[in-house]
Amino acid sequence: MYISLGDRPRGAAAGRSGTRTKVAPIVVSLGLVSLLTDISSESVAAILPLYLTTVVGLSPIAYGFLDGLYQGASALVRIVGGWAADRGGHPKWVAFIGYGLSAVARGGLLVATGFGAITAVLAVDRIGKGIRTAPRDAMIADSSDTEHLGRAFAVHRTLDTIGAAAGPLVAFAILWAVPDGYTTVMVVSLAFALLGLALLGLLVPDRHSTRSAPGPERRRFRWRDVAGPSMRKLLLAAGVLGLLTIGDGFIYLALLDRGGFAASWFPLMYVGTNVAYLALAIPIGRLADRVGRTKVLVAGHGALLLTYVCAAAPWGGVVLVVLPLLLLGTFYAATDGVLAAVAGRLSAPEVRASGIACAQTVVALARLVASTAFGVLWFAVGPHQALLAIAGMLLVVVPLVYVWVTDLDRAPVRT
Repeated sequence: MYISLGDRPRGAAAGRSGTRTKVAPIVVSLGLVSLLTDISSESVAAILPLYLTTVVGLSPIAYGFLDGLYQGASALVRIVGGWAADRGGHPKWVAFIGYGLSAVARGGLLVATGFGAITAVLAVDRIGKGIRTAPRDAMIADSSDTEHLGRAFAVHRTLDTIGAAAGPLVAFAILWAVPDGYTTVMVVSLAFALLGLALLGLLVPDRHSTRSAPGPERRRFRWRDVAGPSMRKLLLAAGVLGLLTIGDGFIYLALLDRGGFAASWFPLMYVGTNVAYLALAIPIGRLADRVGRTKVLVAGHGALLLTYVCAAAPWGGVVLVVLPLLLLGTFYAATDGVLAAVAGRLSAPEVRASGIACAQTVVALARLVASTAFGVLWFAVGPHQALLAIAGMLLVVVPLVYVWVTDLDRAPVRT
């Protein structure tokens, strides 16, 4: 791993401050914050589908609504978080507010009972995620060379995914030792959330954009600078693909419905996906920097298509349980950080957080609609037929979008 000189104070000499290598220290620091926070969030997320459908007794439609909320509520405030970071010039503290709200939600889960209370707590948690994501990603983009954005985001997402893989393991270990120990999982989740918040507040520097002009010009913000022609093309493509991206919980519940393993092993499915993501994030990030980030972003949905087909297969076996998890991890490695890298490249420095937020907002809103609609489709035709229907639509859409948007890799870099 390389150390970057790109986050020197703004008073540093231009010649020295312009010297940047591949991964800035702030990228690693933010990755550690995300690692702790993801242990917190994913330990709860790993038990949530099973808890809501078997313990609380929600129907597939109700679960689809909550899953859509869990994915999409953050969309309501992502642009606000990006705008606040760009306008105020303090992305760290905007992100801190977001992480703080998620920590509050962890505490709320300890006392929430019933559908309404759980809905409110999940909404607060996702709003916190929405506020923090764009400022955090803008800090990563501002501290990294344009040529190595894919790698920088991959390093962050790798650390993030270590936490995402550890969280379900924590939940599994607790439930293995304490049957029905859902409250214990939530207490441990709160502890990790507070640790991540403390690390962000105490150790991560608050850096303004090192690429922006000094003085008043750096703070100038205009919405028309956010959505240029290239960005509008990216937003439309990301939205179309997002409408065919259902929540992970539905895939795992479909695998459980097919049989072949006990419900107590359910949290480990999240681990399988995250291990694949962990192994592939940096290699795919490097590949995206080399062959084109938009190409990798769209092609990654081919892995999602295969995930749906494998999860819908009528026969079981270990291979057809593990393979969808690996394919789903491949999909996230090819799309999550890569989307932020593409949006960051197409956004001028003074509106970079807002540009990234716009892309993430479109995807989150599209996935909210997708999960809600898929819950209805599941109820109407069953899980496996519903998965095959979505896979068929992806089979048509992915090649069309690939041909349409891959020229974005040649679009001029916004500076």
